[in-house]
Amino acid sequence: MPDTQAPHWKENGVRIVKAGQLDTNTTQTPGMTRAAAITHQSAGANKLWAGTMLVEPGHESSAHHHGEMETILYVTRGRMLLLWGDQLEFSVEAGPGDFLFVPPHVPHREINPSTDEPAEAIVVRDGQEPIVVGVNIKG
Repeated sequence: MPDTQAPHWKENGVRIVKAGQLDTNTTQTPGMTRAAAITHQSAGANKLWAGTMLVEPGHESSAHHHGEMETILYVTRGRMLLLWGDQLEFSVEAGPGDFLFVPPHVPHREINPSTDEPAEAIVVRDGQEPIVVGVNIKG
């Protein structure tokens, strides 16, 4: 006898968001393209957000943080320079295959140090809200 309380896996199982279905209706910065992939709307996610970030050569974000959210960046192409700290006094450069973890409330800035190659990363956050808090830091 079938279990009538069993989940309906076809409707509530694995979801796919194809490359051409990413949503660029997100916060954008000149020289940077962000696209949402896994959201509540696209895949039914309740606790995670995932997308892509493409940074054109020589471009950078402004200083910001993401509130209570943790952020992971996985660099897939090019080089990504990440500055962080109260005055962006710390830095690390990552390349393809490297992961970066940004804890909650950490002021940071992403920079593509290359003058001729785009940098691309997959971004994952532990929340659905598009929280970007600008930080007034000189430099």
